[in-house]
Amino acid sequence: MSTTDAFCGFCLTALLAASVAASAAGPDAEARGRYLVSVAGCNDCHTPNYMPTSGQVPEEQWLTGSELGFRGPWGTTYPPNLRLRVQGLSEAEWIALARQPMRPPMPWFNLREMSDADLGAIYHYLRGLGAAGQASPAYAPPGTAVATPYIDMTPRVADTAVATR
Repeated sequence: MSTTDAFCGFCLTALLAASVAASAAGPDAEARGRYLVSVAGCNDCHTPNYMPTSGQVPEEQWLTGSELGFRGPWGTTYPPNLRLRVQGLSEAEWIALARQPMRPPMPWFNLREMSDADLGAIYHYLRGLGAAGQASPAYAPPGTAVATPYIDMTPRVADTAVATR
């Protein structure tokens, strides 16, 4: 193989890689990311008032986090503002972060099972939405008082007097 052939092969490979990267970040990836966010239930927690309004929240407000906490034996957690969180991350960093164990009630194990392409599509959708909103409150360890509303997810034993009525 000549030097010219090797160089042309390198250039062709680079062009193909660039076109694949460009297509992964294009409108199709954003549309796929929007679809995945919708069907995976991301808005249920990460978008304020999404569940109480049966999803009738303008897309401009999607994934901006929430001040509604989830309290359990792990402490109190808040759904983060994903639109702010993703702004400082590369796609590879986002994918690595999405696969890390997280505190309840985040179903991180579902993200762990998503393909790189699916997590990448969500990344591109979030980036396409742009930064909006404020950061969610910080995690509060068990026994720490919080000033925000929260859902108590502490497991309880049923009251037998009530259960037998």
